[in-house]
Amino acid sequence: MTWFTVAVVLVVAAAGLLRWRRPAWYWMTFGVTLTTLRVLVRYTSVMEACGLTVPPSRWRLALVRATNRPVPESRPPRILRLRPTRTGLVLRLKLRPGQDAFDVAAASDRLRHSFSMYGVTSRELRSGVVEVRMTGYDVLKRVQMPARLDTRPMRVPVALREDGSVHYRDYRVIPHALTLGATESGKSVYQRNLVAGLAPMDVALIGIDCKQGVELFPLARRFSALADNPETAAELLDALVTRMEGVYQLIRAEQRITADVPDSEIAADIWALPDDLRPIPIVVLVDEVAELALSTKKNDPRRDRIIRALVRLAQLGRAAGIYLEVCGQRFGSELGDGITMLRAQLTGRTAHRVNDETSAKMAFGDISPDAVLAAIQIPAELRGVAIAGDSTGGWHRIRAPHTSLRQAVNICNRHADRTPDLPELAPFRPALPGAPAAPVPLSKTAPATA
Repeated sequence: MTWFTVAVVLVVAAAGLLRWRRPAWYWMTFGVTLTTLRVLVRYTSVMEACGLTVPPSRWRLALVRATNRPVPESRPPRILRLRPTRTGLVLRLKLRPGQDAFDVAAASDRLRHSFSMYGVTSRELRSGVVEVRMTGYDVLKRVQMPARLDTRPMRVPVALREDGSVHYRDYRVIPHALTLGATESGKSVYQRNLVAGLAPMDVALIGIDCKQGVELFPLARRFSALADNPETAAELLDALVTRMEGVYQLIRAEQRITADVPDSEIAADIWALPDDLRPIPIVVLVDEVAELALSTKKNDPRRDRIIRALVRLAQLGRAAGIYLEVCGQRFGSELGDGITMLRAQLTGRTAHRVNDETSAKMAFGDISPDAVLAAIQIPAELRGVAIAGDSTGGWHRIRAPHTSLRQAVNICNRHADRTPDLPELAPFRPALPGAPAAPVPLSKTAPATA
């Protein structure tokens, strides 16, 4: 009996130590089993306490009266599947008649307390089926990306969501995005993760960094063009507009809409073109957009030229394979004419810690008031935590894994042979010390060199 007591004490001590120092290990060893049992045992009583049960139907009550049996209890949603994950549990529920997915979402906080979980979120999969994701620990405190990631083209894993799932930046679904954040909020780390994820892909990177290039020029070996001042940025954006128009002419020449052409081969963007004709997609990263929009003159032709080019690329660039990533500390109407029009085209929105409510409203005011409130409540000590949303009204709390500038530089240098040589942007190719990387043709990626 003594040895059994000692063993129990050691197991409890080990579990407590793991929960304190390594919550992920604790969850995989002890937490997932204990939580699964807790959910199954408490499920009916918790659902009843949270108001997620429905009374028996009339035909059941009539049957009970006819057979002189006890009145049946109220029924909770039926569990379709209970699946453990590396960060929590995923519960798929079949709603009863009269219930709504909003009822489950409204009771998320009460479910979190009742099941002793760190976080609970829900989403409707289809009519009558709701998925409840429960997190066992704070996954954003120490971000660890899973080993298995979705590596489809133009889909970059950049951060981890608070429910334990991976947050992807999918350019073919959301072509243009806006990223806001105050100084020391983690915006630069998010941008480095984005560049590091794009570096191994067949894509051209274009950078506009008006902070004298301190953020993007260290990664220059993977960039096809870079600009470090507003004058060069204006010329670079004009060159991109010219390339966009040329790509549209290529698409139009290859459409060949006749009765003999299958529907799947009718080209309306670069992704419908044959592989040997498809131009390289381009991602344009604009760091600190306010430096491009601010001007000391009341009517500055250069400033109007830059904003006009950005708006044109945002409106027309998707089909030509040109995608915008606009970053800044502040993005408001005080930046001048055209800014609101540009914001309307930036579907993806990511806001790190901001210093004022107006900035959060510029990001999420037309999406979700709850996202605005979440963005201004990010504490200063949690660098890298951000709110990500889109025009559908959905939003998530995310955090990117810490990537140092040296790590991002090493990744870009490792994949420098993938840097395409774009003829229209040749004057803006960054000057690199030593031997330049081997150029890549416009429409196909050259094989890696030794």
